[in-house]
Amino acid sequence: MKAEGHPDYHLITVKMTDGTEYQTRSTWGKEGDTMSLEIDPLSHPAWTGGRQQVQEGGRVAQFNKRFGGLSLKK
Repeated sequence: MKAEGHPDYHLITVKMTDGTEYQTRSTWGKEGDTMSLEIDPLSHPAWTGGRQQVQEGGRVAQFNKRFGGLSLKK
């Protein structure tokens, strides 16, 4: 393998929304940089059980609203 074909893989610090930090290896940033997360498993509704956005007016709902009264009966 060519050495220049791969990105630099180094240690960074990841800071969660509650302030906890841990170190991991990544290609993001430079050696020793800190990545501050805005959304993580501690705060995102998909993991915390919070309110989820549900689409109420999809294509089928729009079709039924527009053509729901029509029937093929004679």
